[in-house]
Amino acid sequence: MVKTSELKLREIVSITDGKRLGLIKDLELDLEQGRIEAIIVPGLGKFLGLFGKDNDYIIPWRNIKKIGVDVILVDLTNQIN
Repeated sequence: MVKTSELKLREIVSITDGKRLGLIKDLELDLEQGRIEAIIVPGLGKFLGLFGKDNDYIIPWRNIKKIGVDVILVDLTNQIN
């Protein structure tokens, strides 16, 4: 079992192009079903997740391909910011 605090420490990496996207900023939860719907990663150009463009990556849980010890691999093939 993995805690959300542990998930937030893992680097998000796109399997599409190998680009490092950063760390998880937030989670979208379905409280009725008790599951994670998506992870949210600050978009490019943000400094400390605060300043810059407001184009966060909202990555549906189904696009997470592998959760490793240090990284989370995601498929952004059909992803729109």
